[in-house]
Amino acid sequence: MTSLPGLRPYRPEDSAALSDICIRTAAGGGDARDIYPDHDLVPSIFATPYAELEPDLAFVLDDGTGRAVGYILGTADTPRFVKEYRESWLPGVADRYPLPEGPPLTPADEMTALLHNPERMVLPELAGHPAHLHIDLLPDWQRKGYGKGLMHTFLAALNAKGVEGVHLSMLTSNTPARAFYDRLGFTEIHVPDPGPVSYLVRGTKVDS
Repeated sequence: MTSLPGLRPYRPEDSAALSDICIRTAAGGGDARDIYPDHDLVPSIFATPYAELEPDLAFVLDDGTGRAVGYILGTADTPRFVKEYRESWLPGVADRYPLPEGPPLTPADEMTALLHNPERMVLPELAGHPAHLHIDLLPDWQRKGYGKGLMHTFLAALNAKGVEGVHLSMLTSNTPARAFYDRLGFTEIHVPDPGPVSYLVRGTKVDS
């Protein structure tokens, strides 16, 4: 039976859809399947570990048939998440994605280096916003209000846990994403040597 599209909590059977959404939006919001030969590499960094380690903060946009076409996920406590990632997640994927020897030579090498360095997520400038998130929707489902709905759902879940601040990182060159976050009340925070990304923060309280 088909119903209307809507938001719902993540379910384990959504795992493959999360990976698909992640790789299809990983090139600055565009499809990255031609950039990374193994399509599970990027999701193994930015999607799957969150669904595995903190499923109560994972929500999806269901297209009405049970298929996830967008998601928001993250952690309430970045330092704790990094510890659990290091101890529980990384050992299960390290053999498939061994750390490259020497400097990265390909985009896949660069991503694999990120996979093996979760501690990069812990920055003192972000301590006042300990939660962080990732949000992605397939192109056909963008600019229809679903992203705002996912964000408000996630923020409300954080607020209910007593978490007062959240941050995210995004490619500075992704101007459509920046406009989206600006509309949702995120502001940029200075982080030394951020590279190609910008860090944005906001509180978790959502005005009704």
